[in-house]
Amino acid sequence: MPALNFAKLKTYPAGSRKSKVNIKAFARPGRKGGSFRQFYESLPNFLAVNEFRAVVDAIVAAHKRRKTVLWMLGAHVIKVGLSPLLIELIRRKIVTAIAMNGAGIIHDFELAFMGSTSEDVAAALADGSFGMAEETHSYINKAIREGAARGWGLGRSVGTMIVKRRLPYRNLSLLATCHELGVPATVHVAIGTDIIHQQSSADGAAIGRASLADFRTLVGVVATLGGGGVAGNFGSAVILPEVFLKAVSIARNLGHGVKNLTTFDFDMIRHYRPSENVLKRPTLLGGKAVHITGHHELMIPLLVRAITEQL
Repeated sequence: MPALNFAKLKTYPAGSRKSKVNIKAFARPGRKGGSFRQFYESLPNFLAVNEFRAVVDAIVAAHKRRKTVLWMLGAHVIKVGLSPLLIELIRRKIVTAIAMNGAGIIHDFELAFMGSTSEDVAAALADGSFGMAEETHSYINKAIREGAARGWGLGRSVGTMIVKRRLPYRNLSLLATCHELGVPATVHVAIGTDIIHQQSSADGAAIGRASLADFRTLVGVVATLGGGGVAGNFGSAVILPEVFLKAVSIARNLGHGVKNLTTFDFDMIRHYRPSENVLKRPTLLGGKAVHITGHHELMIPLLVRAITEQL
């Protein structure tokens, strides 16, 4: 076979080509003592930075238009010290509803009760003391039973208890804050996943009734997301993405146009269910989906500061 003549290759001037990278989009060095805005504007205009900015802009736009902004939380968000930042967004009516898994109420209560949380599971498991803190199960399970008897959701039940008992660090409680401000705070439980289920004080009927009430509340929140609302998931790999997808289906079945919304997922690794149930499937009828990979204790403070700076 004869060799090809590479001298006949056609070329073009490099300057005539459309390039995806231009130095105008490069990061700029900061200076000592510079402002956050200067830092934010100095980031390179590529990839995750642009996706991050899209989330910030969507939340800011939703706030200005008084649209729903729902944040769904895994318990890790609470136990790495981020509650004060989220409480600030709730008080400023930027975040208009929150949802969490069952572990979320454990950490939220313990922080309000004693200013600390998150036991050493490996050490406590060795002698069977894991999950056996008396006040955690007695206070929360009693609140659930009493709230369920009144037809309340789980979030309202525990939030009311924290406020009523005037727990010393209640200013750090997401549930107490939402209760005081009338903001929807829902809790979605899988029986057996949380330490309060280990105790004889756990009432499965009450837990199920209260969590079902919260699910129905969440459906009402999701029904208002269309036309510019925002729904974000922080660290829930299974439960909240599954709950959210069902809420979208019910809302649409009842005639609510849940489309043209922004959904996003922040987590340290990428999971299947958030990718499908929070990002891809709910936005097929229109909207934007953003996936940001990073640690909550770094990414959420950056997100919150960027939002408040834009406002």
